[in-house]
Amino acid sequence: MAKRDYYEVLGVRRDADEAELKKAYRRLALQYHPDRNPDNPQAEERFKEASEAYAVLSDADRRRAYDRFGFEGLGAAGGVSDFGDLGGFTDLFNDLFGDLFGGRGGRRRGRGQRGADLRYNLEIELSQLVTGFEAKLSIPKMRPCQTCEGTGLRPGTQPERCARCRGTGQVVFQQGFFRISRPCDACGGEGEVVRERCSDCRGAGRIEGQQSINVRIPAGVEDGARLRLSGEGEAGVAGGPPGDLYVVISVKAHPLFVRDGPDLHCEVPVPFARAALGSEIEVPTIEGKVTMRIPEGTQSGTVLRLRGKGLPTLRQSARGDQLVRIFVEVPTKLTDRQRQLVEQLADELGSDVSPAAKSFMEKLRDLFG
Repeated sequence: MAKRDYYEVLGVRRDADEAELKKAYRRLALQYHPDRNPDNPQAEERFKEASEAYAVLSDADRRRAYDRFGFEGLGAAGGVSDFGDLGGFTDLFNDLFGDLFGGRGGRRRGRGQRGADLRYNLEIELSQLVTGFEAKLSIPKMRPCQTCEGTGLRPGTQPERCARCRGTGQVVFQQGFFRISRPCDACGGEGEVVRERCSDCRGAGRIEGQQSINVRIPAGVEDGARLRLSGEGEAGVAGGPPGDLYVVISVKAHPLFVRDGPDLHCEVPVPFARAALGSEIEVPTIEGKVTMRIPEGTQSGTVLRLRGKGLPTLRQSARGDQLVRIFVEVPTKLTDRQRQLVEQLADELGSDVSPAAKSFMEKLRDLFG
């Protein structure tokens, strides 16, 4: 069967640069690698074909010879006939794919793994944001085994060198001209075998447990904020560093207040007579009740501001404000005496003391005559 053009094999233009060649080869190698296509001779052939094409085109001298003379030029320049002719191509393959097919790594490649990060959802009250507080959390997580000090070995014993890989952690197999180094399956790529495991952690080096942690929740923290506690996640494997703990803040909805950044909003009902005459009313704040003066003739929907009665912010010392929206209540049940008084008041008031109603009626007359 005649060989296909190398550029055609990789699916690139003849002026493709090194990055395009590498991207095209990676795609094909991932698709046709024997590990992903067991007992598939067609895929194996395509894999070898792509590897040969990339080995030539990624080498500047061979590519020039191939561009000028085709396959005959490769013969004159030292074509790809066996593994030895590929020089550092296996190193390049390892750089492309890393640990995907086990191409890189040496002794103890599985050691020293970082522990997993953990997330803890903490629900807090809105009132706790005024000063901040310290929360005591109980975190379930993997902790280093105290018996073996995280080694996984029975105290007083040592691991043995792996007989299969002779302590290198790697075994090499060759497929045609292509040679790949893979982690040793006997020792998991560590180069050592544990014969006598710790009875408490069964060789894992970690055990499940609970840890109490005190976390300072800052004043004014936002809903959804994440507090990172470095090193408070799960313990690492075989001496690896621990992960981190992320405390995610959730602020409970308040029955009276709605938060808007550092400001708080609330709605306060005021009887009709008090709004008309003006008076002092009690207003709730996040820290207790205060007295506030509402002016005479206050309308429903009027917003009054209580300075400094909101929440603190993380980056400023000043607090936000509390915005009080007045809701004027109209009585729904009147006695006969009350009705008479309201009717008399309505007759006395007319429209002169209701500027909004007067303006509205004037607009109606202008529109409809």
